[in-house]
Amino acid sequence: MTNHKFKQKLCSLVLFFTLLSTLAACSNGNSEPITEKPQPLLAEKITAITVTPENWPKQQSPIKRSPEQETKIAALLAKMTLEEKVGQVIQADIASITPQEAGEYNLGSVLNGGSSAPNGDIHAPPSEWLKLADEFYQASTDTSDGGVGIPLLWGIDAVHGNNNVVGATLFPHNIGLGAANDPGLMRKIGEITAKEILVVGIDWTFAPTLAVVQNDKWGRTYESYSENPAIVASFAGPLVEGIQGKVNTDSFLSQDHLLANVKHFLGDGGTQDGKDQGDSTVSEAAMRDIHGAGYPPAIQHGAQVVMASFNSWHGRKMHGSREMLNDILVERLGFDGLVVGDWNGHGQVAGCSNVSCPQAFNAGLDMFMAPDSWKGLYNNTLKQVKSGEISMARLDEAVSRVLRVKLRAGLFDAKLPSKRPYAGKFELLGSKQHKAVAREAVRKSLVLLKNDNQLLPLSANSKVLVAGEGAHNIGQQSGGWTLSWQGTGNNNSHFPNGESIYQGIQKAVQAAGGQVELSESGKFETQPDVAIVVFGEQPYAEFQGDVTDLDYKPTADLALLTSLKQQGIPTVSLFLSGRGMWVNPEINASDAFVAAWLPGSEGGGVADLLFKDAKGKVQFDFTGRLSFSWPANPLDVELNVGDENYQPLFAYGYGLSIKDKQNLELLSEAVDPAVSQINDERFLFAGDPVQPWRVVLNDAGGNTQVSASSQASSLSKLFVQATDHQAQEDVIQATWQGAANLSIQGNPIDLTLKTQSGMALAFNYKVLSQKANKVTLSMSCGADCIGELDVTSALKSKVDQDWQQANLALNCFAKAGSNMEKVDIPFMLAADSGLTIQLSEVKIVEPENTVSCEL
Repeated sequence: MTNHKFKQKLCSLVLFFTLLSTLAACSNGNSEPITEKPQPLLAEKITAITVTPENWPKQQSPIKRSPEQETKIAALLAKMTLEEKVGQVIQADIASITPQEAGEYNLGSVLNGGSSAPNGDIHAPPSEWLKLADEFYQASTDTSDGGVGIPLLWGIDAVHGNNNVVGATLFPHNIGLGAANDPGLMRKIGEITAKEILVVGIDWTFAPTLAVVQNDKWGRTYESYSENPAIVASFAGPLVEGIQGKVNTDSFLSQDHLLANVKHFLGDGGTQDGKDQGDSTVSEAAMRDIHGAGYPPAIQHGAQVVMASFNSWHGRKMHGSREMLNDILVERLGFDGLVVGDWNGHGQVAGCSNVSCPQAFNAGLDMFMAPDSWKGLYNNTLKQVKSGEISMARLDEAVSRVLRVKLRAGLFDAKLPSKRPYAGKFELLGSKQHKAVAREAVRKSLVLLKNDNQLLPLSANSKVLVAGEGAHNIGQQSGGWTLSWQGTGNNNSHFPNGESIYQGIQKAVQAAGGQVELSESGKFETQPDVAIVVFGEQPYAEFQGDVTDLDYKPTADLALLTSLKQQGIPTVSLFLSGRGMWVNPEINASDAFVAAWLPGSEGGGVADLLFKDAKGKVQFDFTGRLSFSWPANPLDVELNVGDENYQPLFAYGYGLSIKDKQNLELLSEAVDPAVSQINDERFLFAGDPVQPWRVVLNDAGGNTQVSASSQASSLSKLFVQATDHQAQEDVIQATWQGAANLSIQGNPIDLTLKTQSGMALAFNYKVLSQKANKVTLSMSCGADCIGELDVTSALKSKVDQDWQQANLALNCFAKAGSNMEKVDIPFMLAADSGLTIQLSEVKIVEPENTVSCEL
């Protein structure tokens, strides 16, 4: 055991025995006190759950209801038609509804989901956002049809600044802000984000995220501030206050502020195996003390919206849990706002579909997020109220909550979005003052993991080589939820107010009279004094970001670092990532190693820490400390401070100062054989998708990710259920009742070599019924990149036969139009009504004599 690992082990033991322990005495360079987490809740796994609301904190809403507002709510309810009331509890995505339709159906809200934007253009100028906000507002308040004309709310995922809008200030993602551990800074970030949203006329941000992530395989790990609930709880109040203003003062939801939205209630960070939208099986105490830690302070600071979570708790979906949404959230925690769903999350409740779910509404969901299913849901909800399946009392309760939040937000008194105080002040997007706060956040978020021979800070009057694919890439340094949902499809020109890490370094070096050379490959014309290599994860969001382990797999970065080391060039590594990862070889090949997380648009904040000023004076020290434990091996996916046998590589709270004289011994580079590579050979096994792949259903209503043993597509055109063959639920059975497709989706993979070597797509199947007019099997690499084979007749010939194995040459799909360099859907079966088929395994196999283009 190396010296630093011995100290970290000692720290983890100390943490178990005292609330006052600090890692300052244990991991040279840390100066932050560590708050102990509840013990030993993380390890407790139980198989049944009894919810006892009395075990949860009892508090009252900090906001007293206004008699004037309550009178107005009652008057509006008396005037509203049933149709108007139902409209108020539905939220549609702007990609699936026009302003005119929103007005016609009296919808209470619209949102722009990931990659939804005005005119379908994620790079639309800010003026187009404001124009569309006007159009929705005007349509919703139009009373020419005799309606009440209630203004709608527009919600936006502004999760690290107003990240959907070109030119906005982009702050570090939450994992970096957790490392900064500065609640006051969080308040300032909230205030700035609110102003930059108000500039484009929007009323509501789906932030902050209060997840306490416990398994770093989850693709949303970077949306969490820490594995420690204490940090999340300390941030919740200041962030809500920054966005909304201080409760019970004139600033609360004033013209400088807008609605915050704490999410996701509850347990999204605690699912088994870190599975997105999966099942949490922790105890009630763990759910309360760990995953629920941020909600009491958020509510006490006036949070007006809570978003229900996709995940289940012991098999029961949160969207359908009255105990959680009503008995605990409202009755115990004192929440007095509205509960909104997540993207078609109601459709995952048992017995529900995307277009019909009285169960979720009766459980306490006040507003359905029905992005692409809104019209069918509206019609069905209307019928269910008329039939009594949803009571008028429950509908009036939900509508009252929606109206109350709108009144508190001043929506009824607000002018047209473009006429409001901040509207159209596009100069505030990426303003000098806002960028300064973002730059401060970058400086405070970076964590120095290695600094042999005190290489940092560097002399700015040096010959500096800047290398790596992340060096001059604002999109990569900003990560997911940046202009597009996954953060892809952007280049530096889409960030007119941003600064890449290279550009920040360039300014610092040139100001001191030094020389800087940018070379992504690491080749140089002049031997540098030092090299700075910027590399790491490519942008992703949930679903696409799920991984099988924490091994950083790209090899080109290590080759670059090794080459520089062999040439005797001192090297600083800046690692961009949304989670701690196993990078031991890369750390060994570096003289200094910095966890830079996803710093956002202000690359200059990185340079502030790397370099002394032009006079050779230190500007800033590294103050960031790990808010997540750093893995000692790639399988340390569930590694949290306070765990039994806690043995991280770098402990929670670790981080060096430039003053620390600590050289890091060589780390082990041995890889456990169980560590998988990106799985490009097996996609489905025993009826379940092999991580990181996902099974997705699609019909005209949109996509539905399969997350339960039985599930329907958005419009119920396709139904899947787990069934038994050789073992319990080892087969997925799919039945088509209309046009739909079943696909296996994930990150793009390169199948070129496998295609060239004659390998095949193999899958085991059994056809129970085939009356569909057309059935196709395809591989896809995007909307206009599909290799499709017609298997209609072939499947008809297999009806009532035993299990079959298909072996289709990959080249068949390539010839049919799929680009095998970037396959993101390796299997898609599409049909109309009449097909029922069972699938057990989908994989790529070596060439065999049976390989052809026919089933």
